[in-house]
Amino acid sequence: MPQTVTEKIIQAHAVDLEPGHEVRAGDMVTVRPFHVMTHDNTGAVIPKFRAIGAERVAHPEQPVFALDHNVQDTSEANLGKYDRIREFAETNGVVFHPAGAGIGHQLMVDNGFVHPGTLVVASDSHSNMYGALAAVGTPVVRTDAAAIWATGTTWWQVPRTVKVILDGELQPGVTGKDVILTLCALYNSGEVLNAAVEFHGEGVRFLSMAERMTIANMTTEWGALVGWFPYDGATEAFLRRRASHLARLGITDRLTEAHIDGFSADPPRPDEDAIYAAEIRCDLSRVVPFVTGPDTVGVARPVSAFADEELQVDKAYLLSCVNGRLDDLAEAAEVLEDLEIADGVEMYVAAASAEIQAEAEAQGIWETLEAAGATMLPPGCGACIGLGVGLLEDGEVGISATNRNFKGRMGSREAQAFLASPAVVAASAAAGFVTGPETIDGRGPEREYIEREAVAESRTVSIREGFPDGATGRALWLPADNLNTDGIYGKDVTYRDDLTPEQMAQYAMLNYDPEFQAIAA
Repeated sequence: MPQTVTEKIIQAHAVDLEPGHEVRAGDMVTVRPFHVMTHDNTGAVIPKFRAIGAERVAHPEQPVFALDHNVQDTSEANLGKYDRIREFAETNGVVFHPAGAGIGHQLMVDNGFVHPGTLVVASDSHSNMYGALAAVGTPVVRTDAAAIWATGTTWWQVPRTVKVILDGELQPGVTGKDVILTLCALYNSGEVLNAAVEFHGEGVRFLSMAERMTIANMTTEWGALVGWFPYDGATEAFLRRRASHLARLGITDRLTEAHIDGFSADPPRPDEDAIYAAEIRCDLSRVVPFVTGPDTVGVARPVSAFADEELQVDKAYLLSCVNGRLDDLAEAAEVLEDLEIADGVEMYVAAASAEIQAEAEAQGIWETLEAAGATMLPPGCGACIGLGVGLLEDGEVGISATNRNFKGRMGSREAQAFLASPAVVAASAAAGFVTGPETIDGRGPEREYIEREAVAESRTVSIREGFPDGATGRALWLPADNLNTDGIYGKDVTYRDDLTPEQMAQYAMLNYDPEFQAIAA
């Protein structure tokens, strides 16, 4: 039977398949990822790695470490943790990016760790971003990362695939961020939940690589496990630029011209008659700047709908792995040229990497943002994950070009967080209320969704010896769909490695329900 591109890429990375087995949605397979990235949570993966009896990383070229989440914390405890991660990397011969180098996902795509047609994972939910380079990027949990270090492999259940056809071209002043915010709001009832999303259509060629990274990145918030874009001339040009840059740094084997020639000669693609679980069509020419929130990506309004409301803004953010690239910084700087941040508003800016910041400085973009009154931060996640300076306080309203606005993630649970494009964030920071740099009227695209009838295929599956027939135990029902990780275990303790399981339990579910600890033990 024909396969989607996700099924084909997983087939290529699967190990121990029975002869003749074709990978399909729903299959549970053992896979050998091309690379696995861990960030600050490397500190938590190391003891898991040792607890399973491993002594050395099985394939030192496979893991990549990047310190990016809590880089503003210069306490003795955090610096000691960073030192232990660096020492572990040196001992095992693993590539290590220190604090300040940039956000791990940006370093992965810029530094040649993501190849089209490969499976690249990370112990971070925004690993979907690697799909912008025609790879299958998907998250794994910390225990899985430890298993990959130890064995080179992990397990994965192949998701169903939803095809998203992009028609037309974006209007001037509309960006890739507006596209994904539109999709999140228009299809907010689980249409792509736990699915692989494949983007197709003539509209793809009009999207820059930065926009594809933004869209692929935020397929996570849309609910998907994969956000894949096809390989085309833009992908090839991006990879050739990166290969040339790496060669100048003396890295000559990670991403080469020969690699790229191979990708171009035989790019990853689905079979023509691949079977999709559903199909979505989006007319890019009808997309307008959107603002989502508060506290969810599933509710959105065109920015023009805020015109009469003048919703006051206290803090504005231009940072993160979704919109901290050069194009994003330039977009905001163009809006803020000869303007100042409004009185009473604080704006925080961080580039996605040190390389991007250096280029922004060289082009005068950084100076423009700083002159407008923005607070410039080191490359890293910062306020996006609720760490460092500039967090939202009780009663405040924030507008952000980050990827998540879950309640309490960027600070107080009693604050409101909205998401928008860099241009809208910059315009709002200058005005003091939610607004866009220009008026672009329209309601956005119409909903076009077709669910396909599942095609049943009878196959024999071998159950491995020792696999249990079932599981028993008590369960506690939480009346919330698609509960996010911030609700399960909050930002204040996510990157602390010094807590016992008993201490960790005291923080469980508190951001979902502050009264949770009184309900369950």
